[in-house]
Amino acid sequence: MAVIKKFRIKSFKKTNSIIEFENVSLSYGNRLILDNINFKINEGQIFGMLGPNGVGKSTIFNLITGLIKPINGKIKINDENVTDYPIYLRTKKFKVGYVPQYGGYFNDLTLFDNMKAIGEIVIDNKKLINDKINYLLSRFELENVSNIKAKFLSGGQKKKLVIALSLLSDPKVLLLDECFAALDVLTIKMLQEIIVTLQQENKITICICDHQARDLLACVDVAMILSNCKIIAQNTPSNLVKDANAQNAYFGDSFKFN
Repeated sequence: MAVIKKFRIKSFKKTNSIIEFENVSLSYGNRLILDNINFKINEGQIFGMLGPNGVGKSTIFNLITGLIKPINGKIKINDENVTDYPIYLRTKKFKVGYVPQYGGYFNDLTLFDNMKAIGEIVIDNKKLINDKINYLLSRFELENVSNIKAKFLSGGQKKKLVIALSLLSDPKVLLLDECFAALDVLTIKMLQEIIVTLQQENKITICICDHQARDLLACVDVAMILSNCKIIAQNTPSNLVKDANAQNAYFGDSFKFN
Protein backbone atom coordinates (compact mmCIF):
# COMPACT_ATOMS: atom_id res chain seq x y z
CA MET A 1 0.00 0.00 0.00
CA ALA A 2 1.31 3.43 -0.93
CA VAL A 3 2.15 5.96 1.72
CA ILE A 4 -1.01 8.03 2.17
CA LYS A 5 0.60 10.66 4.35
CA LYS A 6 1.71 13.49 2.08
CA PHE A 7 4.13 14.90 4.66
CA ARG A 8 5.90 13.82 7.79
CA ILE A 9 6.59 16.10 10.72
CA LYS A 10 10.37 16.00 11.20
CA SER A 11 10.52 18.86 13.66
CA PHE A 12 7.76 20.35 15.77
CA LYS A 13 7.03 24.02 16.34
CA LYS A 14 6.00 22.95 19.82
CA THR A 15 8.73 20.63 20.99
CA ASN A 16 7.14 19.91 24.35
CA SER A 17 6.19 16.29 24.93
CA ILE A 18 2.60 15.43 25.74
CA ILE A 19 3.31 11.85 26.90
CA GLU A 20 6.56 10.82 28.59
CA PHE A 21 7.76 7.56 30.15
CA GLU A 22 10.71 7.83 32.53
CA ASN A 23 12.43 4.58 33.57
CA VAL A 24 9.14 2.67 33.54
CA SER A 25 9.14 -1.03 34.41
CA LEU A 26 6.23 -3.44 34.72
CA SER A 27 5.87 -7.14 35.45
CA TYR A 28 3.02 -9.60 35.77
CA GLY A 29 4.04 -11.94 38.56
CA ASN A 30 7.51 -13.18 37.71
CA ARG A 31 7.22 -12.19 34.06
CA LEU A 32 8.91 -8.91 33.17
CA ILE A 33 7.00 -6.99 30.48
CA LEU A 34 8.72 -3.59 30.34
CA ASP A 35 12.26 -3.04 31.58
CA ASN A 36 13.21 0.55 32.38
CA ILE A 37 11.85 2.09 29.18
CA ASN A 38 12.08 5.77 28.24
CA PHE A 39 10.31 7.56 25.39
CA LYS A 40 8.38 10.72 24.54
CA ILE A 41 5.44 11.49 22.28
CA ASN A 42 5.49 15.09 21.11
CA GLU A 43 2.43 17.28 20.92
CA GLY A 44 0.76 17.01 17.51
CA GLN A 45 2.64 13.85 16.56
CA ILE A 46 1.34 10.58 15.12
CA PHE A 47 3.39 7.99 16.97
CA GLY A 48 3.49 4.26 16.24
CA MET A 49 4.45 1.20 18.27
CA LEU A 50 5.45 -2.11 16.71
CA GLY A 51 6.66 -5.39 18.14
CA PRO A 52 5.90 -9.10 18.50
CA ASN A 53 2.86 -10.42 20.39
CA GLY A 54 3.08 -9.97 24.15
CA VAL A 55 5.87 -7.41 24.01
CA GLY A 56 3.92 -4.75 25.93
CA LYS A 57 2.31 -2.46 23.33
CA SER A 58 -1.22 -2.65 24.75
CA THR A 59 0.31 -2.58 28.24
CA ILE A 60 1.78 0.85 27.45
CA PHE A 61 -1.74 2.06 26.57
CA ASN A 62 -3.03 0.67 29.88
CA LEU A 63 -0.25 2.55 31.69
CA ILE A 64 -1.10 5.81 29.90
CA THR A 65 -4.82 5.54 30.70
CA GLY A 66 -4.17 4.50 34.32
CA LEU A 67 -5.71 1.04 34.07
CA ILE A 68 -2.50 -0.36 35.57
CA LYS A 69 0.48 1.14 37.44
CA PRO A 70 4.18 0.53 36.84
CA ILE A 71 6.31 -1.14 39.49
CA ASN A 72 8.71 1.80 39.14
CA GLY A 73 9.26 4.88 37.02
CA LYS A 74 7.12 7.88 36.09
CA ILE A 75 4.42 8.52 33.52
CA LYS A 76 3.96 12.17 32.62
CA ILE A 77 1.21 13.92 30.67
CA ASN A 78 1.85 17.57 29.80
CA ASP A 79 4.95 17.40 32.03
CA GLU A 80 2.84 16.46 35.06
CA ASN A 81 3.51 13.20 36.91
CA VAL A 82 0.26 11.21 36.59
CA THR A 83 1.56 7.84 37.77
CA ASP A 84 -0.85 7.80 40.71
CA TYR A 85 -3.77 9.53 38.98
CA PRO A 86 -6.97 7.48 38.45
CA ILE A 87 -8.44 6.80 35.01
CA TYR A 88 -11.23 9.39 35.20
CA LEU A 89 -8.81 12.21 36.09
CA ARG A 90 -6.49 11.42 33.18
CA THR A 91 -9.50 11.40 30.87
CA LYS A 92 -11.12 14.55 32.25
CA LYS A 93 -8.09 16.72 33.01
CA PHE A 94 -5.73 15.69 30.23
CA LYS A 95 -8.30 14.72 27.57
CA VAL A 96 -6.94 11.24 26.86
CA GLY A 97 -9.16 9.18 24.53
CA TYR A 98 -8.83 5.43 23.97
CA VAL A 99 -10.03 3.22 21.11
CA PRO A 100 -9.74 -0.45 22.15
CA GLN A 101 -9.01 -3.28 19.76
CA TYR A 102 -12.28 -5.02 20.60
CA GLY A 103 -15.65 -3.62 21.64
CA GLY A 104 -15.95 -0.09 22.95
CA TYR A 105 -19.67 0.14 22.12
CA PHE A 106 -23.03 -1.25 23.27
CA ASN A 107 -24.00 -4.17 21.02
CA ASP A 108 -27.77 -3.87 21.41
CA LEU A 109 -27.99 -0.10 21.04
CA THR A 110 -28.26 1.57 17.66
CA LEU A 111 -25.29 3.54 16.42
CA PHE A 112 -27.08 6.81 17.26
CA ASP A 113 -28.06 5.61 20.75
CA ASN A 114 -24.44 4.59 21.37
CA MET A 115 -23.41 8.14 20.55
CA LYS A 116 -26.21 9.55 22.70
CA ALA A 117 -25.31 7.40 25.71
CA ILE A 118 -21.64 8.46 25.69
CA GLY A 119 -22.48 12.06 24.81
CA GLU A 120 -24.68 12.33 27.92
CA ILE A 121 -21.64 11.44 30.02
CA VAL A 122 -18.81 13.42 28.41
CA ILE A 123 -20.52 16.56 27.04
CA ASP A 124 -21.28 19.06 29.80
CA ASN A 125 -23.53 21.33 27.75
CA LYS A 126 -26.50 19.04 27.10
CA LYS A 127 -27.86 21.38 24.43
CA LEU A 128 -24.85 20.58 22.25
CA ILE A 129 -25.11 16.78 22.37
CA ASN A 130 -27.25 16.27 19.26
CA ASP A 131 -25.26 18.84 17.27
CA LYS A 132 -22.00 17.08 18.14
CA ILE A 133 -23.44 13.67 17.31
CA ASN A 134 -24.80 14.83 13.95
CA TYR A 135 -21.47 16.44 13.09
CA LEU A 136 -19.58 13.21 13.80
CA LEU A 137 -22.15 11.08 11.95
CA SER A 138 -21.65 13.29 8.92
CA ARG A 139 -17.88 13.39 9.23
CA PHE A 140 -17.59 9.60 9.39
CA GLU A 141 -20.36 9.04 6.81
CA LEU A 142 -22.49 7.05 9.25
CA GLU A 143 -25.85 8.78 8.75
CA ASN A 144 -27.28 5.91 6.70
CA VAL A 145 -26.59 3.35 9.43
CA SER A 146 -27.37 5.49 12.49
CA ASN A 147 -30.52 3.47 13.32
CA ILE A 148 -28.85 0.06 12.98
CA LYS A 149 -27.82 -1.84 16.10
CA ALA A 150 -24.06 -1.80 16.57
CA LYS A 151 -23.77 -5.61 16.50
CA PHE A 152 -25.02 -5.62 12.90
CA LEU A 153 -22.51 -3.07 11.59
CA SER A 154 -19.56 -4.05 9.40
CA GLY A 155 -16.05 -4.15 10.87
CA GLY A 156 -15.17 -0.81 9.33
CA GLN A 157 -18.40 0.81 10.52
CA LYS A 158 -17.81 -0.47 14.06
CA LYS A 159 -14.28 0.96 14.02
CA LYS A 160 -15.54 4.33 12.79
CA LEU A 161 -18.21 4.27 15.51
CA VAL A 162 -15.66 3.68 18.29
CA ILE A 163 -13.39 6.44 16.99
CA ALA A 164 -16.41 8.78 16.77
CA LEU A 165 -17.36 7.87 20.35
CA SER A 166 -13.86 8.75 21.51
CA LEU A 167 -14.08 12.15 19.79
CA LEU A 168 -17.24 13.17 21.66
CA SER A 169 -15.05 14.31 24.56
CA ASP A 170 -12.73 16.39 22.30
CA PRO A 171 -9.55 14.48 23.24
CA LYS A 172 -6.12 16.01 22.92
CA VAL A 173 -4.50 12.55 22.90
CA LEU A 174 -6.01 9.56 21.10
CA LEU A 175 -4.76 6.00 21.65
CA LEU A 176 -5.61 3.50 18.91
CA ASP A 177 -5.08 -0.17 19.82
CA GLU A 178 -4.76 -2.53 16.80
CA CYS A 179 -7.01 -0.28 14.73
CA PHE A 180 -6.16 -1.99 11.41
CA ALA A 181 -6.70 -5.57 12.60
CA ALA A 182 -9.04 -7.81 10.55
CA LEU A 183 -10.05 -5.03 8.15
CA ASP A 184 -10.03 -5.02 4.35
CA VAL A 185 -7.63 -2.89 2.32
CA LEU A 186 -10.12 -0.13 1.48
CA THR A 187 -11.28 0.19 5.09
CA ILE A 188 -7.67 0.41 6.28
CA LYS A 189 -6.97 3.18 3.77
CA MET A 190 -10.09 5.01 4.98
CA LEU A 191 -8.91 4.76 8.59
CA GLN A 192 -5.43 5.98 7.66
CA GLU A 193 -6.96 9.05 6.05
CA ILE A 194 -9.11 9.66 9.14
CA ILE A 195 -6.05 9.45 11.40
CA VAL A 196 -4.04 11.93 9.31
CA THR A 197 -7.03 14.28 9.08
CA LEU A 198 -7.47 14.21 12.87
CA GLN A 199 -3.85 15.32 13.25
CA GLN A 200 -4.00 18.02 10.59
CA GLU A 201 -7.44 19.51 11.29
CA ASN A 202 -8.07 18.76 14.97
CA LYS A 203 -4.43 18.97 16.16
CA ILE A 204 -4.84 15.69 18.06
CA THR A 205 -1.77 13.77 19.20
CA ILE A 206 -2.25 10.14 18.14
CA CYS A 207 -0.54 6.94 19.26
CA ILE A 208 -1.13 3.71 17.34
CA CYS A 209 -0.05 0.17 18.04
CA ASP A 210 -0.64 -2.54 15.46
CA HIS A 211 0.79 -5.68 13.87
CA GLN A 212 0.10 -4.36 10.37
CA ALA A 213 3.53 -2.77 10.02
CA ARG A 214 3.13 -1.31 6.52
CA ASP A 215 -0.29 0.14 7.33
CA LEU A 216 1.00 1.73 10.53
CA LEU A 217 4.16 3.12 8.94
CA ALA A 218 2.11 4.68 6.15
CA CYS A 219 0.48 7.19 8.49
CA VAL A 220 2.84 7.86 11.41
CA ASP A 221 5.57 10.47 11.86
CA VAL A 222 7.71 8.37 14.19
CA ALA A 223 7.59 4.72 15.28
CA MET A 224 9.39 2.58 17.82
CA ILE A 225 10.10 -1.16 18.01
CA LEU A 226 9.65 -3.04 21.28
CA SER A 227 11.43 -6.35 21.83
CA ASN A 228 12.47 -8.34 24.91
CA CYS A 229 11.02 -5.75 27.32
CA LYS A 230 13.05 -2.91 25.75
CA ILE A 231 12.75 -0.21 23.09
CA ILE A 232 15.33 -1.34 20.56
CA ALA A 233 14.79 1.28 17.83
CA GLN A 234 12.90 4.54 17.23
CA ASN A 235 12.89 6.71 14.11
CA THR A 236 10.91 7.97 11.14
CA PRO A 237 9.37 5.11 9.09
CA SER A 238 11.87 5.30 6.23
CA ASN A 239 14.83 5.27 8.64
CA LEU A 240 13.33 2.69 11.00
CA VAL A 241 13.05 -0.02 8.35
CA LYS A 242 16.78 0.44 7.62
CA ASP A 243 17.77 0.14 11.28
CA ALA A 244 19.79 -3.04 11.91
CA ASN A 245 18.28 -3.60 15.37
CA ALA A 246 14.75 -3.20 14.00
CA GLN A 247 15.48 -5.62 11.16
CA ASN A 248 16.96 -8.24 13.48
CA ALA A 249 14.20 -8.02 16.08
CA TYR A 250 11.10 -7.41 13.96
CA PHE A 251 11.18 -6.62 10.24
CA GLY A 252 13.61 -9.24 8.97
CA ASP A 253 15.76 -8.84 5.85
CA SER A 254 13.01 -8.97 3.22
CA PHE A 255 10.59 -6.35 4.59
CA LYS A 256 9.82 -3.61 2.05
CA PHE A 257 8.02 -0.43 3.02
CA ASN A 258 7.55 1.45 -0.27
